Amino acid sequence: MRIWSRLANLFRGDRLNREIDEELRAHLDEAVAQGRDPEEARRALGSPLRLREQSRDVRVAAWIDALRADVRFGWRQLMRNKATSAAAVLSLALGIGACTSAFRLIDALLLRPLPVEGADRLYAVAFAGYGAEGRLQEWDSSSYPMFERMRSAVQDRAEATAVSYAERVDLTYGSDEELEKAERQYVSGRMFAMFGLRPALGRLLTADDDGAPGAHPVAVLSYDYWTQRFGQDRGVLGRTFRMDDRIYQIVGVAAGPFTGTETGTVTGIFVPMAMKDPQTLASANTFWLRTLLKLRLGVDAAPIREQLRAVFHAIQEERAKGFTTVSKQELAQFFQEKMLLEPAAAGRSNLQRDYRRPLTTLGILTALVLLIACANVANLMTARAAAREREMALRVSIGAGRWRLVQLVLVESAWLAFLATGLAAAFAWRAAPAIIGTIDSPDNPARLMLPADWRVLTFMLAMALGVTMLFGLIPALRASAIQPANALKGGENPHAHRRLMHALIAAQVAFCFVVHFVAGLFVTSFDRLANQPLGFSAERILNLETVTRGTQPAAHWNEVAERLKSLPGVERVALTTWPVMSGESAEMLIARSGTPSEVLSDFLSISPGWFDTMRIPVIDGRDLRPEDPRAVVVNQAFARQYFDGRNPVGQWFDSVEDGGRVHMQIVGLVRDARSRDNPRRAIRPTVYVARSADARGTFVVRTASANPLALASTLRREVPRARTEFRVTNIRAQQEIVRANTGRERLLATLAMFFAAVALLLAGVGLYGVLDYSVLQRRREIGIRMAIGARASEIARRVSADVFAMVLAGAVVGLAPGLGAARYVESLLFEVRATDIGVLAVPPLVILAAALVAAAPAVVRAVRIDPASTLRNE
Repeated sequence: MRIWSRLANLFRGDRLNREIDEELRAHLDEAVAQGRDPEEARRALGSPLRLREQSRDVRVAAWIDALRADVRFGWRQLMRNKATSAAAVLSLALGIGACTSAFRLIDALLLRPLPVEGADRLYAVAFAGYGAEGRLQEWDSSSYPMFERMRSAVQDRAEATAVSYAERVDLTYGSDEELEKAERQYVSGRMFAMFGLRPALGRLLTADDDGAPGAHPVAVLSYDYWTQRFGQDRGVLGRTFRMDDRIYQIVGVAAGPFTGTETGTVTGIFVPMAMKDPQTLASANTFWLRTLLKLRLGVDAAPIREQLRAVFHAIQEERAKGFTTVSKQELAQFFQEKMLLEPAAAGRSNLQRDYRRPLTTLGILTALVLLIACANVANLMTARAAAREREMALRVSIGAGRWRLVQLVLVESAWLAFLATGLAAAFAWRAAPAIIGTIDSPDNPARLMLPADWRVLTFMLAMALGVTMLFGLIPALRASAIQPANALKGGENPHAHRRLMHALIAAQVAFCFVVHFVAGLFVTSFDRLANQPLGFSAERILNLETVTRGTQPAAHWNEVAERLKSLPGVERVALTTWPVMSGESAEMLIARSGTPSEVLSDFLSISPGWFDTMRIPVIDGRDLRPEDPRAVVVNQAFARQYFDGRNPVGQWFDSVEDGGRVHMQIVGLVRDARSRDNPRRAIRPTVYVARSADARGTFVVRTASANPLALASTLRREVPRARTEFRVTNIRAQQEIVRANTGRERLLATLAMFFAAVALLLAGVGLYGVLDYSVLQRRREIGIRMAIGARASEIARRVSADVFAMVLAGAVVGLAPGLGAARYVESLLFEVRATDIGVLAVPPLVILAAALVAAAPAVVRAVRIDPASTLRNE
């Protein structure tokens, strides 16, 4: 019979049985019609049941039919134990959902190739060297002259393109009062052709657009931005907008789904590289773009890497000739810088750099939670297999093979896994975007593409199959190895099942210990980082970042500040160039007695009254005054660095920049206050100088209200009313800026605590299940012991001793991988070590407390056993 007919017969069921019965009756009727005795004909034909089964085997694919029967039987088994099955499904759903969410994030940020031609041949030029604080670090920024040299060197074996860092900028399609923000990138004109991209509308940038600087003020929109901002209006072609005091014309829209090369950022507007200001384009010491290479087919990366390193070394030697104020140590570090060529199939971004290790750690934690859930369900399946020993023995006795029993148990496990996968899909659908929301900042939102495509579907199916094997295979093999004689006489040794279940409990506790140990490191690290003294008061501070048409004198800035001071709800107003801890900084070398120091100092321009507004105490001296431009105020770190901790008020020094020097006098000393955006680093020596004429600045407003953002709209309106050439581009609460600087640590601490709680819950449920099963198996033994006088305390000890021994063993076993994990995440920690007593002590104490709670119901049940009724039933 053809295979398709045999498969079709699987779904005919009763109809097929009727046809077989009719055929058998036809054979009997034919024999009777030929004169044979009906009874003799039936005996000659044989057993109708056997003949029916043989006929079905011929007409139906037997193994598929058996699988279908096992699927139906497995579903009935789940329905017989609804509560237990629901607990198993929810446990697995949480583990699979967490793993899938982690995979979606890791895939979107680190693995998913850019939607361009030849993404697998895409590489980024990067560099490694020692930073200002002597730490080894990597970066991928280049200058434009460096890019041109490298492009020329490899043009016969690779295509090269320059792409600036994505920047959130202000632009307007109408009047200056209608400002909006968009992500902009300067790109080489040949980038679109190199990536094989096509226009959805109009044209894309070409090499001709990269001609003379400033000659082609044209822009191409991304498909995403065109859709979000213009609703795919085809009339957008030819429309103009103002950005950076230039008028740009829209000439095209790039086809989706390409949204730039900076993963995690959706670029809205692409403009030619030649539209950057000429001074930046010509500078060999201004690093502001990434160099991307696309190797030609059949070209190996190694020779290109060596060739580019030679070019880089030559560039470094040329740059060094212009260094006149660099110390010998800095010069030595400069020449130690090394060029790298790194794969960039998934794009290149700072978000990848900052979250590569945290996401990997997140993936490991979710895998451990899944293993705990699998061990939990494996215990459940082992208990079920023990309870079904007689059933399995009967199946073996009537001819079931070992693989048939393995299939039966694995199908039931697969039901649990696939039901859990369905719930996990719903969990992962919402969890991944929620995690991205925790790393977002209003000023720089992260956007990752999280489609539920074949990659995610394949991962989830692999997870479903994997967990089926993880928690179902061992119980299935044990069930298939049943000895019918032993089982029918009273069952195998129950201690064998308990040993397996105890081993799984030890494994659960070991995994749980690792999760709690790592969670403790992250939570402690975040707590210490978030509670560092800032040196200023961030409460009730609102920063109004403002730009002007052309450079405005300090008097105009002060005029606007006075207008803001008069508003109700405003306590104080001061000025600075940028908000503290916002990521911007300026630094210079300091010289005393003619010799520049090797330590750079931060410089921040402020107005008089800024220290009072930020509540930074003045230790000695006075505040700045507009009439004395050479007067400066320094912090305690500056006094320690350059004056050995002595009071520097009244002393003079020189600031050194690009070979020039400015003589400055210290008129005040203030307490250390953090200005950099990296709270992990020590507060640097800082010089506060008086603001002068400028085209940008930040009004620092201290409000009377605990919610400073309540005044945001009013303050935004009042700035241009005070002076029409001023406009506010951004408003940020200082607390929001401070909070954003610990976003990565907050994410890790929050997720680690969540997974620690889940792991503890799963381990507790597993421990309860083992103890409950143990009490049921040992009812007769417990009844006898109580009958001969055993006390409740002895019963409790005997019931729980073995399991608590496994808890202790699991904690000890988990210590080694916990310490190993601590070394892996060491770079993510802050002022915490794996050997700290508190970090080491908390996980076992928490697990022990959970074990006591989980053991209580089973112990109570054991000591309440009635010996008389138990022995009578036995």
